[in-house]
Amino acid sequence: MLASITWDVNPEIFRLGFLHVRWYGLLWALAILSAYWVVTTIFKYEKRPEVWSDKLFLYGAISLIIGARLGHCLLYGGDNDFWFYYKHPFEIIKIWEGGLASHGGAIGLLLGMWLYNKYVVKKSYLYVLDRLVIGVAIGGMFIRFGNLMNSEIFGGATTMPWGFEFLRSAEWQQIGLPCHPTQIYEMTYCIITFIICMLMYWKWKSYRRQGLIFGVFLIGIFLTRFLLEFLKLNQEDFENNMIINMGQILSLPLIIWSICLIINALRKPSELQDFEKPNSKQAK
Repeated sequence: MLASITWDVNPEIFRLGFLHVRWYGLLWALAILSAYWVVTTIFKYEKRPEVWSDKLFLYGAISLIIGARLGHCLLYGGDNDFWFYYKHPFEIIKIWEGGLASHGGAIGLLLGMWLYNKYVVKKSYLYVLDRLVIGVAIGGMFIRFGNLMNSEIFGGATTMPWGFEFLRSAEWQQIGLPCHPTQIYEMTYCIITFIICMLMYWKWKSYRRQGLIFGVFLIGIFLTRFLLEFLKLNQEDFENNMIINMGQILSLPLIIWSICLIINALRKPSELQDFEKPNSKQAK
């Protein structure tokens, strides 16, 4: 029987002088591109203006990265608190040193999509979010894969045969036992959420109840994230004396929001389809 899995992957793909290309950066890029491809495919199917696709990448990528970085600096900065970054603002842009928080990225993306809807789409905010999150779900899978390649954000010790020994992690060296590969668990729930949201859009036409796809996405990502945090090691020392950690605290408002969205969407009558289907000749 397999006792454990030894994980000794180099987080760097290659080095070229001062340029260090890491798996984490590449997988973040793939996350953004995959999300963009999914959403623009939906826009093409709905025959939306090309400018929607053209500006989606600009609003989405910038707001996501800024939010994720600021979220890390303000919430998971470790010894570096708010005043440190206030006095040394250049440290904030050092993304290449690591440090992107998913909750910060979520908040940044929500704000970015609000601006995108206000100035580009000019429809219901939930219209945009119902479609965006389908792409975000698969993008989340790539980001968690990046965490695995970095040997970071894993769980506590386990006797299960799929426990990982993260040899390149200083944190794991202090434990010295196989640990839960929570990055893979998170990749799994991202893929499942993506499949469910895809079925809701393409097969079940759930976009007719605005907010329903978005609400299910929030449940799929943040409720599972809340539960999975019980297996994960705390990212910062200040979390050790907390009943629930920072990730769980930040997930709670999104879980509550998701329940309200789903209830509200199901209480309202299904809306008529608001775009023209391509005919059979166009489909060919």
